Amino acid sequence: MNDDISLISVVIPCLNEEAVIKETHRRLTNVMSAVKKCDYELIYVDDGSTDRTRELLRVIQHSDPRVRVVGFSRNFGHQFAVTAGIDVALGEAVVLIDADLQDPPEIIQTMIEHWWKGYQVAYAQRVRRAGETVFKRWTAMAFYRLLNRLSDVPIPLDTGDFRLMDRTVVDVLRNMHERDRFLRGMISWLGFRQIAVPYERSPRFAGETKYPLARMLKFATDGLLSFSVKPLRVSIWIGFLASVVALSGILYALIMRLLTDIWVPGWTALFIAVMFLGGVQLVALGVIGEYLGRTYAEVKRRPLYVVQEQLGFGDRAKLYSEISPKDHPTNAS
Repeated sequence: MNDDISLISVVIPCLNEEAVIKETHRRLTNVMSAVKKCDYELIYVDDGSTDRTRELLRVIQHSDPRVRVVGFSRNFGHQFAVTAGIDVALGEAVVLIDADLQDPPEIIQTMIEHWWKGYQVAYAQRVRRAGETVFKRWTAMAFYRLLNRLSDVPIPLDTGDFRLMDRTVVDVLRNMHERDRFLRGMISWLGFRQIAVPYERSPRFAGETKYPLARMLKFATDGLLSFSVKPLRVSIWIGFLASVVALSGILYALIMRLLTDIWVPGWTALFIAVMFLGGVQLVALGVIGEYLGRTYAEVKRRPLYVVQEQLGFGDRAKLYSEISPKDHPTNAS
């Protein structure tokens, strides 16, 4: 990258982060102020918080002209909050980082250095996950490896959304309008020149995780189904497996019918039918149903999110009506 850097945008999605948001802002400001040859803006996206997060963001924005705030009308989800920040970011590079400080802001400096060297994406890759349970670490590790095995596009292991993207990447990403968003996979799909930045993930500074088990399972399903049709092919193999089990059941039923007195009229045919057809159909229908449901969500073409409040944008507020003719956010303020 050349030396004439004008602006770096940092996007920070927030959900009930009142206990950490002031410290997050302090550390981000310290890091970005120390980066030479650049200016910056901090874009906080409040994803429908129910605590004092929105109120604190108003105070922060009032005291810091580099802060922008986007407030959703309700909770739309982490991936949509990140998308909203990307939509309004004007920087030549855009950094994505969560507000909980598990991803240390100090890594941003290293990402920017890689950007200066010509890399268009610098993604943070976890080498250690401090402050997390053994169950969380093992399930996360298993998920990323399963996703890589099933995905049609290689997705770097042990990575989240914490990354820097060049404006070229951001502009292409904004043209991807799917509802079931898995941003780290979408960015991998884009290609471009990417590099990993290893780091040790920190424990949460305060507050609770926004990804309990149920939400993690939903997120994992989005990742698996958004980047591969292999689950449909897996259903075929499960069908073959069910056929093998059914064949075993057929042999068992015939033996019971011919060699023993334990026999009920009609039981053999019913047993075979249930074994063979029930298992195959339910599995196949379940997989097809997932893909069909996602197609249904896509064709409705609803906005990805609804903006209730925006602060610190000035004349840039009109950008909300200019973002992507098909998928611009609705400005309800």
